[in-house]
Amino acid sequence: MNDSDRSPLVGQFVLITQGRDAGQYAVIVDILDERFVLLADGDKRKFKNPKKKNVNHLEIFDFISPEVQSSINETGRVTNGKLRFAITKFVNEQVTDLKKGELFDG
Repeated sequence: MNDSDRSPLVGQFVLITQGRDAGQYAVIVDILDERFVLLADGDKRKFKNPKKKNVNHLEIFDFISPEVQSSINETGRVTNGKLRFAITKFVNEQVTDLKKGELFDG
C-alpha cells in the first residue's frame, strides 16, 4: 500500500524525512488539506506552535496515540507533556521493535 493511498489522521505518529527536523518523530495535531499537516512533539515543537509539513516529507506510521487523538477531539488541544509521553512511549515500544527486524550492514 502506497503512502499516498492513506489519509493522515490526527494523533498519528510520523517520522520527518526532509528538512531541518529530519530524523525526528512527531504527532499529527491537525490536518490542513490533503498535502499539509501540522506536527508537534511537545518539546522543540509545542502544540501552540506546530510545524506545517508536506505529507510527502513524512514517513507516516500505522500507529495512533489514543490519548492525543481523544484529547484533541474532545478539547481541541493536547498538553505538551502528553505529546512528549506519547512519542517516548511510541519510540520505545514500536520503533525499537521495527529496528530489531531490520538487518544492519556492517
